[in-house]
Order: sequence, then structure tokens, then C-alpha cells
Amino acid sequence: MSGTITKVSGPLVVAEGLADANVSDVVRVGSQHLIGEILNMTGDKASIQVYEETSGLGPGAEVVTTGMPMSVELGPGMLDNIYDGIQRPLPEMRRISGDSISRGIDVPALNREKKWDFVPVARVGDKLAAGDVLGTVQETTAILHKIMVPHGLSGEVVRIESGEHTVTDVIAVLRDAKGVEHELTMIQRWPVRIARPYERKYVPSRPMNSGQRIIDTLFPIAKGGTAAVPGPFGSGKTVVQHQLAKWSDVDIVIYIGCGERGNEMTDVLMEFPELKDPRNGEPLMKRTVLIANTSDMPVAAREASIYTGITIAEYFRDMGYDVAVLADSTSRWAEALREMSGRLEEMPGEEGYPAYLASRLAQFYERAGVVECLGADERQGSVTAIGAVSPPGGDISEPVSQATMRIVKVFWALDSSLAYARHFPAINWLTSYSLYIDTLAPWYTESFGESYMKNRERAMHILQEESELQEIVRLVGQDALSPNDRLTMETAKMIREDFLQQNAFVDEDAYSSYRKQFRLLDMILHYDVLCREALEKKANMDALFAIDAREKIGRAKMADPNNFESVYDAIDAQMKQEIDAVIAGGEDA
Repeated sequence: MSGTITKVSGPLVVAEGLADANVSDVVRVGSQHLIGEILNMTGDKASIQVYEETSGLGPGAEVVTTGMPMSVELGPGMLDNIYDGIQRPLPEMRRISGDSISRGIDVPALNREKKWDFVPVARVGDKLAAGDVLGTVQETTAILHKIMVPHGLSGEVVRIESGEHTVTDVIAVLRDAKGVEHELTMIQRWPVRIARPYERKYVPSRPMNSGQRIIDTLFPIAKGGTAAVPGPFGSGKTVVQHQLAKWSDVDIVIYIGCGERGNEMTDVLMEFPELKDPRNGEPLMKRTVLIANTSDMPVAAREASIYTGITIAEYFRDMGYDVAVLADSTSRWAEALREMSGRLEEMPGEEGYPAYLASRLAQFYERAGVVECLGADERQGSVTAIGAVSPPGGDISEPVSQATMRIVKVFWALDSSLAYARHFPAINWLTSYSLYIDTLAPWYTESFGESYMKNRERAMHILQEESELQEIVRLVGQDALSPNDRLTMETAKMIREDFLQQNAFVDEDAYSSYRKQFRLLDMILHYDVLCREALEKKANMDALFAIDAREKIGRAKMADPNNFESVYDAIDAQMKQEIDAVIAGGEDA
């Protein structure tokens, strides 16, 4: 079915003669067959957002509907790949058209020529339902790709083929209850705006270990949780997301660069293929999918990239994997919504954003979670959604930040003053929060005992006290403080500099295991306890601050991850010995 263009306004095209088309249908626009999607219908008139540059289009050009909603291809070949916002493989497009991607290129998302070694799990005669595993493909060295029965199909396996096949080859035939035979390939197609189904959803109860101490200890995120990373320009949002992508204990990472600066996305594309997976030493790209849609690319595709990424994540979740979706940044995605809304002449909401901004954000974050997947083997998978927010001027009272805060349960507020002071990650411990603390507390207690959560609460209390004492210091100076208050300031400084601050360029400090984090914070707080006991016995405060063990605590975070326990034990013993010497008035103190 085809119609003709009556109006072109940037990425928005209005066409008439499409009475039988539906909202969300994909269309081909003009002689170059540009990809577009119908946003709304008024009679036989359709408003279409075009995912490519529309210069040269004019009234009278043909629009052809495909009759299918915007969908992605799911199957082997997605990992270790780079896509644009509508799942076109950028390396393949570059091979065809060179460095400047020409319009109208139609490249399949999955390689049609590469052969995969399909190993059947099901046998002829098995009764299978949607979500059951037909067989497996070793997609990369890190990930075993499970080929599942598509949603909406069930029946008896009539034929199943092992061996090497392309993604379009028939690998199995399923006969349904009506006797109709369905040929199955390794490809599934799924509409991006519809969440993939699951059996049931659970409350997230296990933390996602990021290796970043301020995140894991103070403001943890659960696997299957949601988080936002807001911050002004230059505060380190992208760096935080890079660290999460590299170190998080998830099986698969989906990194969506939706509208960020091209040079930042270039850094990602250049750096990620060189990064080594800390779990197996393989390239990190072997378990990563990159979606690149920079700020100079068509604005409509920026809006689609979020849905493309979360749909790919749900597909891997359905195999039983833990997946992290990193969106950088949802503010640029919201700006794309605002631009399209303005061109559609919709009633603007606050700051010109559409009135449905909050509901669209919720649709994205609500697709995160821990689920029991469809299928007989009771697989469990999770999608963790982490979105960067770039409020203009760092003002988090603007609509995107506020709408995000109402939805997500973890808020890592980046602070430009910390970034300028070279304190990274520049997460402000006074304005950030995590609502997963209560649900994760049983896991921490079971793994490390009661002291883990007690240490966290005590560290937070000391940092809060320091903030209040700094007001007094600014007014009357540090000398006016009591010895106990001066000790609080010193302990808080140790927590900030020796625990929270991390160096991504030093291997020993870039990542901290839970055990190392626990021992390091416990050692700092033990120093605080011993010093308070010494002050009660009239010990010299300056001598307490000058002991050799104090300096060793400052360097303790650089200890070898494989041998830190013995180092920390030695520092603990030396610290107690030296503080006892100060109490006794020993000359060596």
C-alpha cells in the first residue's frame, strides 16, 4: 500500500492515501526508500518520523508501508557488533558505502552468510512451548547463545537439524495442535516498543558488583534494578558508565550512545574493542553490543535507539543471562522526543517537553527487572537499566531529571566540584541515595556478617557529621573544634580519599571486590575506634594522626587484589601497637 507526501518538516513527513496503515508501522519514504515509522493517523493522513536525513524529499514523493511495526532481528551475531539506532550494522554499512554512510542503505542486522554450529538440545517428538530451548550456538568464547521457540508457538518437534547453518536456514520444524507445521530459523523478530513476555517478576535481591566502592558499599544497585547518573558537563557520567560496562558482574552489556557527542562515542568505539574482560581475559566486546547514535545523526533514530537496546537486552535475559543496559544519555533522547513533539504541533509541557515524557521514561525503566523466563527449565534472567542524565547547567530540577528520579531507585548524583578536585568517581555522597539497601541487606549480612551494614551506616554518619563540622570550621577555624570532632574530620577525610576515591588507570585500584571493600572500610573505622579510646585516655592527638600505620592505610587500596588480606592484617596489628605506644607515652610514637 502506498501514499504520497504532502509535507516535509525536518525528520517529520506527512503523507496521505494511507488509510489502511497502522500507527507504529514501518514505511519506506521517497525514491531512496528511507526508513520511517508512523507516529499517528488522522483519516488517511499519516505523520511519519524518518530515521534518516530528509533533505531532497518533497511533496508528491511516494511512501510505501511495510505493514509491520518497528522491529529488531534477534539471533546469533549481535554480540561483538556495533549498530546504529535502528539496528543497522555500522561496520557492514561502512564496507558498502565508505566512511560517509549514504541514505537508504538496507543492510540486515544479522550476517546472512556466516555459518554457526548449531547443537540441538531438543529431540524429535519433544513437546515444546514458547521460550523452550531448541539448541545452542557458541556465539563468542564468553556467551552460549540459546535458540528458543518464538513467542506464540508451541507443538511437537517434527525435525531438528544439527551442524553448521546460517541464521536463515531452517533448523527445526514444529507441528502445532492444529497439525500446521512451522519452520524455525535462528532469527526472531520482535517489535521494539513492546516488552518481551516472561513467566513472573521477582523483587531484586542480589547486588550488582561494579567494583566501584562508593557504589557497591554506599549506594548499591540490585541486579534487575534501575539507576540514574545525573551530572553537569565534565563531571564524569560517561566514565562511570565505562567503568560499569567493564567491571560489573553481568553476563552481557548493551551500551546505547543515544545523542551524546560524537567524540565521546568515538572513544567508546575505539576503546571497547581493546578492553579485556576481567573474568576471562577475552576482549570485552565478546559480551557487548554497542548502539551508536550521536548528536549529529538523525534525531528520530535517537528516540528509537533506546527501544532497540532494551529489546536486545530482554532477548538475552530470556536465555537466563544477567544483562546491563547503559543509556548515555536519556536527556538527549528526551530532546529528540521534544523536537518530534514540536513538529507534530502537540501541546507542550514543562520546558517544551511533551506531556507524555514521564510515561515514556517509565516505559523504558519498567522493562528492567529480575524475571523467571518462559520455558520449562525455569531460567532466571535480569535486565539492569542505568541511564545517564545531562541536565542543562547541572540543574536537576528540570523535567527529565525529576521524572527520572520518580521512577528509578538509585540516584548517583555527580558533582562538578568533586570532578574539578580530581575526586573520581565524582558521586556526591550527601545527595545520592539507593532504595535497594533494605532488600539487599540480607545478602550482605549472609555474605559478610552484621558488621558490613553497620560499617556502611557508620561511614555515612561520619560523612554527614563532617559536612556539618565544615560549616563551623569555615566560621571559626579548625582549632576551635574538640579533639573528638577533629578526629571525625580526619576519619571522614580517610573515608573520602582512601576509600571512596578510585583511580581507573591503576589496575589494583580500578576494581575492588566486596571482600576488599569490606576490609578496607573496616580498617579505617577500626582506626577511628582505637583513636577515640586513646583520646579518652588523654593521648596526644597529633601523635595519633602521625603514626606510620595511618600512612599505610592511605596506600592500602593499592594492595594486590590477590594478597590484600595479609597486608590489611599486618596494618591492623601495627596500628593497634602504635596507638598503644602513643597512649603509654612511648618515644617511638
